[in-house]
Amino acid sequence: MKFKKPITILVLMIILLSLFASVYGAIANGGPGQHTFTSIEGLTISIYGKGLYENDSVAMAVQARAQDVVTLCLGIPLLSLSLYLSRKNSLRGRLLLTGTLGYFLYTYAVYTFVAMYNSFFLVFVALMSLSFFAFVLAMMSFDVVAVKNAFSIKLPVLFIATIMILLSVAVGMMWLGKILPPLVNGTPTEGLEHYTTLVVQGIDLGIIIPVSILGAVLLIRKQPYGYLLTTVLYMKIITLLTALTAMIIGQALTGVSMGAAEIIIFPVFNLLAIYCLYLILKNIILPVESGAVQANFNSK
Repeated sequence: MKFKKPITILVLMIILLSLFASVYGAIANGGPGQHTFTSIEGLTISIYGKGLYENDSVAMAVQARAQDVVTLCLGIPLLSLSLYLSRKNSLRGRLLLTGTLGYFLYTYAVYTFVAMYNSFFLVFVALMSLSFFAFVLAMMSFDVVAVKNAFSIKLPVLFIATIMILLSVAVGMMWLGKILPPLVNGTPTEGLEHYTTLVVQGIDLGIIIPVSILGAVLLIRKQPYGYLLTTVLYMKIITLLTALTAMIIGQALTGVSMGAAEIIIFPVFNLLAIYCLYLILKNIILPVESGAVQANFNSK
């Protein structure tokens, strides 16, 4: 695997730092407790008032703590396992590693730019930076033609790509449904609360959704980058949707109101994404079965 040593070092640093951040974020509970705050738009916001996210809204803090639990219980174990497999030149391991790094990059970019400033700001910045460079190196390590050749001709590309497009369109429509009406009516945007802008929606609409649709189209056309992008994106999507499902449960337990789309769409698409990733991994020809692919997994 190309860049084996730098990727390994970066991933080990991510594991250690994210373990520290997620444990503290999930268990820290000190502070004055919940109170209200009037935003610049005149909205009364319920502030969480406890732990690492004490200056965040109740909705945001509950989501962040739920995501910390998912990072601790799912993200870090997946990152550790996929690193172990990738170092053994497993294509499945390398794809899982890259997708999981995408989850860490997205997660800590959101923590850096969305969460109210707190004592872990530099930790979040470090995790975002480490994840970014590890993700880029992991993507650069692939020979995309070899990746395509590693897949069985039985791979149901149309089904997998269609689910990806439907998921992208559904999330896009959901975000636009929240953003456009307030823009037209001149009213405060739902979910903005006391924050400066809609960072998550901006990242999804500007980067994640276009790349997902591009990857799906390339997969339908059986282009090499389609196989790589779609596999990596499904891994990232599953970890993120699992976190969102945990957030939904956490918000429901604290009485935060949510739309029907959020309650239904994310868990359903999470299951579909898991099934699609299963189909993808099932249809990978192992390197030992394909001499054409084996050469691309030698250490450099």
